[in-house]
Amino acid sequence: MSQVLSEQSSAVRAFVALIRTHAAVIRQLNAQLTRDHGLTINDYEVLLRLARAEDGRMRRVDLATEVLLTASGITRLLDGLEKAGFVERASCDSDRRVVYAVLTDAGRERLRSASTSHVAQIEELFAARLDRSEQAHFASLLERIALEESDEDCAAPDA
Repeated sequence: MSQVLSEQSSAVRAFVALIRTHAAVIRQLNAQLTRDHGLTINDYEVLLRLARAEDGRMRRVDLATEVLLTASGITRLLDGLEKAGFVERASCDSDRRVVYAVLTDAGRERLRSASTSHVAQIEELFAARLDRSEQAHFASLLERIALEESDEDCAAPDA
């Protein structure tokens, strides 16, 4: 560990470790999703959010907020998902300014198939480094720090 980090508070060290771990884990999960299913981790999260949304649809602006992307970022991401046939665009009957992203049957099926290996990879990643008790403790600690509560997981809904 560098001299600077060793002189930092345990809170700063924990933060730096969290950020570095997040980046490494996301790179690894993204690589497998891309290789195995042709989806980036952001694609997967968008499909997952749409699958959980009422009628499989969300306003594009709300989707951008939920997946932490800018308006232009969500547009680029959805353009790729639309070209692949996983999402389609729908307008709002009552407000022409509102545009929805709608999950297609093909998108739901891709999410379902990707979900199995994605969740398994997450399980393997943690099992290789932490036993069940440590995993539960780690999750509890992170949940206490989280800025917002979430009971969501990474698996596709059954419906």
